[in-house]
Amino acid sequence: MTVLYILYSSNLILTDDRKECNNTISTEENIVTSTNLSSTTASLQAEEPEKFETAVLPHKPKNQDLELKHIVFGIAASSKLWEKRKEYIKVWWRPKVTRGVVWVDKSVRTRRNEGLPEIRVSGDTSKFRYTNRQGQRSALRISRVVSETLRLGLKDVRWFVMGDDDTVFLVDNMVRILSKYDHNQFYYVGSSSESHVQNIFFSYAMAYGGGGFAISYPLAKELEKMQDRCIHRYPGLYGSDDRIQACMAELGVPLTKEAGFHQYDVYGNLLGLLAAHPVTPLLSLHHLDVVEPIFPRTTRVKALQRLFQYSVKLDSASVMQQSICYDKKRFWSISVSWGFVVQIIRGVMSPRELEMPTRTFLNWYKRADYTAYAFNTRPVSKHPSNIKI
Repeated sequence: MTVLYILYSSNLILTDDRKECNNTISTEENIVTSTNLSSTTASLQAEEPEKFETAVLPHKPKNQDLELKHIVFGIAASSKLWEKRKEYIKVWWRPKVTRGVVWVDKSVRTRRNEGLPEIRVSGDTSKFRYTNRQGQRSALRISRVVSETLRLGLKDVRWFVMGDDDTVFLVDNMVRILSKYDHNQFYYVGSSSESHVQNIFFSYAMAYGGGGFAISYPLAKELEKMQDRCIHRYPGLYGSDDRIQACMAELGVPLTKEAGFHQYDVYGNLLGLLAAHPVTPLLSLHHLDVVEPIFPRTTRVKALQRLFQYSVKLDSASVMQQSICYDKKRFWSISVSWGFVVQIIRGVMSPRELEMPTRTFLNWYKRADYTAYAFNTRPVSKHPSNIKI
């Protein structure tokens, strides 16, 4: 019998007044196991007369000096949805700190001191053919956001990050992740969809634009030079991100995957996904108008404000990072998604099970079952004794 207590309060998670939880059920068993392993290792070492030098592999260059000012965001927005979706941008945007531009299809009403980025109208795309009957011509405009942002001639730029108006970014984590890469090289960094069907239909080699992707400055320059000609060659593609990927393929640049970008091609509750986040900094959340609020009994925007005002502000690198421990006396398995949720499960579940997302969400293709996800999942227990607090 499993009892699931879900504590949505960030304050409870962030408090320092808590007991230390051991990661093992039995310390004595670990000591015995460790002793046995040490004895075995010692005997193996005694049998090895030869010693070999450890090969030292060269390290990739890192941008230790990368700062937020070196990253420029290009945000694709719709004038029809602007009044609603600008509230998402306000959640993560830092006036006079973050750099970037919102690109809209036509002029929108602006107010002073709203705490928003500069707003510009995208260039005319009427010269491009668009033949996909299921899509919209706005894909042409959105696909050129990075190139149009580059043409503004902003100084001291190392990376361009593309995203939608219904996406929130964790900008400090973006700096952490992009610091791993040499911005002087060609890099196209992003992630795939949660839907296997989507990835098959479009491509596993494509960065999904809603979840966001990053392009190094030299690559953005090469893209800008050839993008219009490239777009002419693919009138039948559906969206903006597949057009970007088509141009990247022509440039010979593969996708570098970072699991912190989240397209969230799902419906319903993100609890299962966020509670078992990959071991990597959270970079983005997309489709915020589609999924339920990340915290219950509040609006989507207020739920995000709560996350950013407490958890993200205190320690953005740890947000959603899962820790697993056990209470031997109570026979509990405990999973903590930092800054978001604590799950207490009666009985012992292995880490292998706990790190697998529970299916609190539905597939983007509603007729598809759990086999249509691009990752492993586990069912939500429907036992009547389950309690949510």
